[in-house]
Amino acid sequence: MISTVVWGTGNVGRAAIRAVEAHPALKLAAVLVHNPGKVGRDAGDLAGLDQELGVAATDDIDAVLALGPRAVVYAASGDIRPDEALADIGRAIRAGAVVVTPALYPLYDQRNAPPEFRDPVLAAIEDGGGSLFVSGVDPGWGNDVLPLLISGLGTEVDAIRCQEIFDYSTYEQEESVRYLVGMGQPMDYEPLMLAPSIPTMVWGGQIRLMARALGVELDDIRETLDRRPLETTVRTRTMGEFAAGTQGAVRFEVRGIVGGEPRIVIEHVTRIHPSCAPDWPTPPDGDGAHRVIIEGRPRIQVTVEATDEGENRSAGGNATAVGRLVGAIDWLVDAAPGLYDALDVPLRPAVGRLGRK
Repeated sequence: MISTVVWGTGNVGRAAIRAVEAHPALKLAAVLVHNPGKVGRDAGDLAGLDQELGVAATDDIDAVLALGPRAVVYAASGDIRPDEALADIGRAIRAGAVVVTPALYPLYDQRNAPPEFRDPVLAAIEDGGGSLFVSGVDPGWGNDVLPLLISGLGTEVDAIRCQEIFDYSTYEQEESVRYLVGMGQPMDYEPLMLAPSIPTMVWGGQIRLMARALGVELDDIRETLDRRPLETTVRTRTMGEFAAGTQGAVRFEVRGIVGGEPRIVIEHVTRIHPSCAPDWPTPPDGDGAHRVIIEGRPRIQVTVEATDEGENRSAGGNATAVGRLVGAIDWLVDAAPGLYDALDVPLRPAVGRLGRK
């Protein structure tokens, strides 16, 4: 059994505890938390399971890493604390652990990551013999392994479009929704996530990964952006009120240009309420989905909807990201120490998990 630590118990960490507990090759060794109110609570309780797992949460990072865990699922956020996340991950790798995480967008395409991200990780791998694999859902499997798999079913492929279409009122991270994305802010507010070059920083690596796998050279990566205000004030279940006239929907594209044309496109259509921008693409049932469209012959369209934690689509997306990462741990343990990306790490069947609870 591979001793595995889950570091962080928020939206991703809850799903990670459940995934580690369910995996036949892994054993939950420890759970690390930042919130003092979670210290001492059982991992099963923190994960929303119906049973205790006999693992009490702790905030003693040194003590946990001193035990020499073979793997760490780093589930703490890196969106607004990338330096701290990078330092945490480095500590785990130096302790000899295989680390999987959705944090640190620049490392999704590790070959082209900026030196300030890549070099410390390579140094930690050299020192401790651990490994790192960074992936998720979008960015992640929704715009790397899934579209590449589906593209192989086509006779002619003219373009690949990956879409995330989501109602963000189901996304339980209010600070990110209101300030990083700008929902509910005046239309002259400039959200960090939508600032020029930031979408390319986050999703450009996925464009490059797909181009590399498809054997094409990119001329450029370009961005488009459109924003819409709410026509009426709306109230959401998890985040309260969003006023009329404030930002209610965002649509942007990160476009990989090949031969002068946008051939590899990642598109996001995000709303805080379905009444905003009804003319934009919508998911099948209004809550959220990931969709891949292969333009060519034949034209292929695949839509993926995932739910978890009471039919919550955002939780379902988090759970699929965790499934990709946790499912890679045993492969990484058997592989040489290194820095890996989605084209290196295979997405495999759920061997040994069918019907297992």
